[in-house]
Amino acid sequence: MARRRGELPLPVRIGLVQCNAVVGDLAGNADRMRLWALRAAQAGCDLCVFPELAVCGYPPRDLLLQEGFVRACQEHALGLIGALGAAAETAELTVVIGTPAGHGTSNGGRVGNALIAGRGGAELARYHKRLLPTYDVFDEDRYFVPGDRAVVVGVPCGGGGGPVPVGLSVCEDLWRGEDVGFAGRYLECPDPVGGLIDAGARVIVNPSASPFVVGKAGRHEALLAGHALRHGVTIAAVNQVGGNDELVFDGRAVVVDGRGAVVAAGPAFEEHLVVCDVGAGADAGGAGPAQARGRVVPAPEGRAEWVWRALVLGVRDYARKTGFGSAVLGLSGGIDSAVTCVIAAAALGPDRVLGVSMPGPHSSPGSVSDAQDLAARLGVRLLSVPVVGMYQSALGALAGALAGKPQDTTEENLQSRLRGVVVMALANKHGHLPLTTGNKSELAVGYCTLYGDMNGGLAVISDLTKGDVYQLARWINERWQALGIAGLRGPPVPEASIAKPPSAELRPGQTDQDTLPPYDAVDEVVSAYVERRQGAAQIASESGIDRAVVDRLVAMIDRSEFKRRQAAVGIKVRSVAFGSGRRWPIAQGYRG
Repeated sequence: MARRRGELPLPVRIGLVQCNAVVGDLAGNADRMRLWALRAAQAGCDLCVFPELAVCGYPPRDLLLQEGFVRACQEHALGLIGALGAAAETAELTVVIGTPAGHGTSNGGRVGNALIAGRGGAELARYHKRLLPTYDVFDEDRYFVPGDRAVVVGVPCGGGGGPVPVGLSVCEDLWRGEDVGFAGRYLECPDPVGGLIDAGARVIVNPSASPFVVGKAGRHEALLAGHALRHGVTIAAVNQVGGNDELVFDGRAVVVDGRGAVVAAGPAFEEHLVVCDVGAGADAGGAGPAQARGRVVPAPEGRAEWVWRALVLGVRDYARKTGFGSAVLGLSGGIDSAVTCVIAAAALGPDRVLGVSMPGPHSSPGSVSDAQDLAARLGVRLLSVPVVGMYQSALGALAGALAGKPQDTTEENLQSRLRGVVVMALANKHGHLPLTTGNKSELAVGYCTLYGDMNGGLAVISDLTKGDVYQLARWINERWQALGIAGLRGPPVPEASIAKPPSAELRPGQTDQDTLPPYDAVDEVVSAYVERRQGAAQIASESGIDRAVVDRLVAMIDRSEFKRRQAAVGIKVRSVAFGSGRRWPIAQGYRG
């Protein structure tokens, strides 16, 4: 219900919109933003703030270089401001809209990552992000010219009194790379927060499009609290929500008052309007710490729940935004395919997931029965397509070409590649999204087969180490009632899939540890070498893992880059994922 003037105990009511943009869908995004602005007005908000680049979605990447794209984004942003000003219910609402836009009011050749503030159908101010991240998955120097000035907008209050000075900032302007170890990049840059304080801001809004990484939410809240407490201002931050390609965004708007306390927060991984009442200070002049009041929605509990919710949203949005309504994956009876299947069932619904059991010449009876057990528990359809006959036919066809050579990984990989053929045939024929089931540990050391188990459109758990997968499987079984999977009557992952030794079953009696060190060691080296970028000597010294084992694993990681370059898109949840955030050369000779 809308406020009547004079009811508000604090001067300004802010609405932070956690919205899910589709990259490039300018008209659709603008229309959804119009509806969210209407909801904000109906909730009595004076100010409505949308995420960074909400008009085009983040990351737009080289769409920004396409002729006409930036101009179209700016036109949709200004058109939205005009439409809101023309509607009686939203005419007095101040809106802050994230969009790529030219510096000044013209397009020109200088494009910024901009916020356009508007009210009553007119543009009030334009701010350009001053600190442009260019590390990990970010490449903003490629597209944008940084801003060079602070911008403060006066927001009239529905509760009476003079306008509240609201400072505009975008994501990195507050983070300054401190949360990911890149603070040194900005040592010579003016502090955007200090500039806003000098310009008189008593409230700072910070729209962002900050990709989810497990553990990052807490670091961001601490950074916001530090700024707010240091300057005695309220900071209201709102993040994009949803999955775009390999990135997932958690939304979770947060408001921190001038005492450094979180006074409002939205739900993670959901579209939502967070409403918070904000005051400029202890008296009308804004002296003393700024105060605010709102509702704090609890964050997910623990690492596993954060990861679960990120992966479910990532799969759901990847399928929805690319036009897939269903998925297919191979079910081997092992832990990786089981966890992937549960995530897919939660994201799309069990009736939209097809599992395929593809027993080969060395498959154990448990590989088939455990896949059947998983499918029955989840309520997904299971199709059996044995590859034994195909394998024998392929060996026969290749007999002359391979004559005189002993059996080796060639024959093992042939089985995996035939399974890849089956999955892709079903995907093509029925329009399913093919999901791969490999984990980060396997992908790191190359324990995967090109054009075989790597075949697919989305690598669901490719940023989870083997240990992460086991942890998530146990959490899934413990929390099965909260997974939201229709028809689920008990823990979905068979205990046998968790307990059995990992095996590709491509030769008699095979286990992963015939080829690899224990997964605890693999996981530690992958985390240290790939994510913390440590050298082999430091890894061995800090972990206690034998130096020869570390050297071997590091060499395997380096040699496998050519495989990863051809892998399916994988959902990022850890600090450094294989993909756009790790740009490793294939042909290189550095050995540290």
